[in-house]
Amino acid sequence: MPSIGLSLPITYNSNDGFTMIKNLHHMIRQNLKMLILTNPGERVMEPTYGVGLSRFLFSNYSENIEATIRTRIQEQVEMYLPVIAIQNIFFENKMETNTILITLKYVVPGLGIDDLLQLAI
Repeated sequence: MPSIGLSLPITYNSNDGFTMIKNLHHMIRQNLKMLILTNPGERVMEPTYGVGLSRFLFSNYSENIEATIRTRIQEQVEMYLPVIAIQNIFFENKMETNTILITLKYVVPGLGIDDLLQLAI
């Protein structure tokens, strides 16, 4: 089966040399995850690319932070991944581990993909 792209983080695979992505579902999921985790200014020649989720790591938790993250994700997806439609973004505050679990429910209408992506900060 032909490969679409390199799977990140880079790992060795005895079949392909490096682990490769072989279907569009996984490629779109990886692209969405990278968009959310990349800090603005971090990607060469694209200074506005990225949500920069790590910027919120030491912010005081409030409804304003949730709204800011939600808005930033939606703006970035509309600009850089227009094939994805974000249906909902859920936040779960895990006080015992000092983390916020962010769950994105998204669809790719052209491919019939309906998926969830979870990230923790």
